[in-house]
Amino acid sequence: MEILTLATLIVVGAYILKSRDQRQRIALLGSHLGRYQIERLMESLTEGYLRCLGEDNAERRQQIWSLLDSTEEKLSAQFDSFAAEFARVDAADARVSKLPVAIPFAHRLFPAATFDLRQALAIHARGIADVMRNDAGRSPKAKAFTMSAELFLMQHTCHWFCKSKTVASARMLARHKTSYEQLLEAVSPATRRAYAALTGQ
Repeated sequence: MEILTLATLIVVGAYILKSRDQRQRIALLGSHLGRYQIERLMESLTEGYLRCLGEDNAERRQQIWSLLDSTEEKLSAQFDSFAAEFARVDAADARVSKLPVAIPFAHRLFPAATFDLRQALAIHARGIADVMRNDAGRSPKAKAFTMSAELFLMQHTCHWFCKSKTVASARMLARHKTSYEQLLEAVSPATRRAYAALTGQ
């Protein structure tokens, strides 16, 4: 009976610590993201892509693509500023656990099994900017596909930081019907290489 009570106390204590840690992470990320319109611009882009791909009139479709180009520029500029601002966060607070499940303060207990969110955001900023400039000469449809992947992977990284990789992947699958592995395949080669080198994925 005493063992059962002790085990219950340990589980409850671990849950409380994990919840506190996650609230701190969410508050930290939110305090920086809240200064920007990144989420709203992302929604505008993804909705615009779907509307454009479903448009039969070529002239109207081109008009929508032009509007979306402007939205991409705004989003890229804002994310650049956000990543630069977050880069000033203390290194210890920016660590992300590579463990599949959330363990209270795992980034401090197992520092070797972590990566730096500041570096990840810099990778995402470069990836978004590169696709926006379209130096690779992608067609509008291919550009939209790659940009969506870049944005979704960035969103996955933020959820990973706040919760865990498992939770982030489950959210991505539920919300966008896309697995983490599919995201890695769909982003630009430069983003894929840099992200893999950083996270070890």
